[in-house]
Amino acid sequence: MRIIALLLVVIVALSHVGFLVLEMFFWNHPVGYEVFKTTPEFAAQSAVLAANQGLRNGFLAAGLLWGLISGRRDVKVFFLCCVIVAGVYGGLTAKMSILYVQAAPALAALLAVLATPTPRVRHRL
Repeated sequence: MRIIALLLVVIVALSHVGFLVLEMFFWNHPVGYEVFKTTPEFAAQSAVLAANQGLRNGFLAAGLLWGLISGRRDVKVFFLCCVIVAGVYGGLTAKMSILYVQAAPALAALLAVLATPTPRVRHRL
């Protein structure tokens, strides 16, 4: 279960790095128009908002990577919960597919992290 949890958290983190790249660097590009189903006119008007959203996705990815590198379960749980809340909010207010692309993978990762037993620390006296 530990490897499954690790892989799921990595997938969520990498997807948020991908969102960062798309929203910050490809928003005003044909790739961004296709992915987000926007027009050049709309993209030009909303580029600052998209870049801000991309930066926030980068912070979520950084937090998840911090949790992975440090091995801290609490950090992973916190940032996965943040991703879930952001995904649910986005799904309810912007586009329903955000629930499936963002919130569902984070929920699966969270359940896997919580199902993984934490190693016991043995103290020597």
